[in-house]
Amino acid sequence: MTVPVHPICHRALHVHLTNIELAKIGDDPPKLRVQAGLATFLRWVANKPPDFHAPTRRKR
Repeated sequence: MTVPVHPICHRALHVHLTNIELAKIGDDPPKLRVQAGLATFLRWVANKPPDFHAPTRRKR
């Protein structure tokens, strides 16, 4: 399944979740929002403008 996602959000998804995990979750935003690292990112990015771009940290 392919879903259009903002570039910074796309990078964050792949930093915090594997492709297999994303496939299991599917197109279900509530399930994505409760993922620990992703939830932190979403709180941080929530008040940024729509054209906001920033480097995404890689998982350690």
